[in-house]
Amino acid sequence: MHVRYRDPDRYETIRTPDWAAEAARSVSEVRTGKREDEWEVQSVLIEKGVGEETAREQAEEIVETIGEG
Repeated sequence: MHVRYRDPDRYETIRTPDWAAEAARSVSEVRTGKREDEWEVQSVLIEKGVGEETAREQAEEIVETIGEG
């Protein structure tokens, strides 16, 4: 399940840095986008099969953990 926070077209670069991977642990992947000198969460990928509502909740928890919530 792909929970999008921002349009990927607004970034020069998109990647999953080590600090974001650590926050996500094994349930997901965090993709961040670089805009000027700042990195921000672009999207969070949550394990398939958890359902849309649960995926959004898990994504929000991850975003809060890394300090963007």
